Amino acid sequence: MTGNAMFEGVFCPSITITNDDGTIDYPNWGRHLDHLAEEGIDGVLLFGSIGEFYSIDVKTKAEVVRFAVSKVAGRMKVLVGVGDTNLDNVRLLAAESEKAGADALVAISPYYFGPSPDTTKRYFSAVAKAADLPVVLYNFPARTGHDLTPELVTELVRENPNITGIKDTVDTISHTRKVIVAARQVNPSFSVLSGFDEYYAVNRISGGNGVLCGLTNVEPETFVKLHRAWQEHDYATAVEAARRISYLMRLYDSADLFISAIKGAVKAKGLPISTSIYEPATQLTDEQYRNIQSILDN
Repeated sequence: MTGNAMFEGVFCPSITITNDDGTIDYPNWGRHLDHLAEEGIDGVLLFGSIGEFYSIDVKTKAEVVRFAVSKVAGRMKVLVGVGDTNLDNVRLLAAESEKAGADALVAISPYYFGPSPDTTKRYFSAVAKAADLPVVLYNFPARTGHDLTPELVTELVRENPNITGIKDTVDTISHTRKVIVAARQVNPSFSVLSGFDEYYAVNRISGGNGVLCGLTNVEPETFVKLHRAWQEHDYATAVEAARRISYLMRLYDSADLFISAIKGAVKAKGLPISTSIYEPATQLTDEQYRNIQSILDN
């Protein structure tokens, strides 16, 4: 394991909190950020997949970044998802994020066409050059139709020193483990975070650095408990927290789209937010919300 990684611990890909009409609900989003920071989350990602990055314009994103950096005020890292199908938008949001004082950029693979390795390298190199900020690769082949292989990750890290980490959202630890082994040969402090909530322990056993995952919106304290127990070699407490996370995984299947489920769970935990997500979408039903409440009550 690496002790000097830039991104270590538990990171939250924040839901984008809106009003029913789709405008940003800044007061409740601010409360959410306060809660994450107070519970000890190591960093927050704005506009990841759970943050509905694909539905929000760059101007709005830039406004949110400025707001979040000011609100967080150094209590945890602020990462910005700059993923887009238009490279000009990526560059613009990268520049705005750097200007606002964000700590890092997170860039998902180009999607829809499933780029060749050469196109992928050109794309991520362009992102790396767009700002003087660390860049975290975001591998989510189930959504992009394209995998960042260990070999490709290694080439990107070798050619771009500010590509310093990856969020590997692949539902097998062997992929993540191979990325860790390959990338660390180039950069011994390269950060590898798993995108699946229940992978914290196997990620760490494999030499990784933690998780960047959605249920941290719902029970940040459980993830922080797990991380701190792991760091302190208190494995009985770590297993207890991991079991709770394993149980909570059923929340993901409690709505048509997991984003609705996470918003519903945050609301059920006491933050009075709208559960609406951007169309096209099937919104959370009252019955689904009651089911989420019952899951959290156990």
